[in-house]
Amino acid sequence: MSADQTQLAFDWSCRIMSDNGCGFPAPGLHSFLFQPIAEVGGFEFNKVMLLALITTVLVVAFFWAAFGKARVVPGKLQMVGEAGYDFVRRGIVYETLGKKEGEKYVPLMVSLFFFIWIMNIWSVIPLAQFPVSSIIAFPIVLAAVVWILWVSLTFKRHGFVGGLKNLTGYDKSLGAVLPLVMVIEFLSNLFVRPFTHAVRLFANMFAGHLMLVMFTVASWYLLNSWMIPAAGISFVMTITMILFELFVQAVQAYVFVLLACSYIQGALAEHH
Repeated sequence: MSADQTQLAFDWSCRIMSDNGCGFPAPGLHSFLFQPIAEVGGFEFNKVMLLALITTVLVVAFFWAAFGKARVVPGKLQMVGEAGYDFVRRGIVYETLGKKEGEKYVPLMVSLFFFIWIMNIWSVIPLAQFPVSSIIAFPIVLAAVVWILWVSLTFKRHGFVGGLKNLTGYDKSLGAVLPLVMVIEFLSNLFVRPFTHAVRLFANMFAGHLMLVMFTVASWYLLNSWMIPAAGISFVMTITMILFELFVQAVQAYVFVLLACSYIQGALAEHH
């Protein structure tokens, strides 16, 4: 997309019955494109990458500050950190994997949950106003981490032959349909599962951001056209969408980690 096209897409002077040749500046894929803010060694660094980097720093800094010098009688920051940590540990990991099996995976799942949640929440933060997870590369990398862990655990726990049986859903009692079931399970586990794991997070954040942009732009467009009542309705929808997105952002982080735990549980179990 050229610079002229990008400028036209966000021409805030557009209004109904205008004579400047533009109509409603509808959001689209251009809403997810950003010019590089720096270039190092041929590598372009843009706003989304900056937000992802800030997210990493925030998560590490928060837990370092909360638990770096943990006390028996916790301070306020430690209490918040313990509440968040315990929510993921007891509410997701223990519920899915059990305390004995799940304890070793708690640090990873806590990291994933808060990393995803903060990446999502940028969508409603002034100046940032963009969910990092709506760029599919980030969910793909996170889903790949879970997938690699899941596959490696499968073969580590069951051996090569047992791992293949686990991945293909091998069950002699299925009789004649066993070959078909094995092919379907193999394709589902090794290809469809990581794809849907990533796309579920990406699609929700992508759609949510698109809706927020649409109602925000519409509010200004209608106000600029002196359609005050319609602009007011659009503004109320913007606020409603922000509140709804705050809920969805947390839910998507929860679902991603819950699925990750269920995949690990499947790797450790004898059968799916």
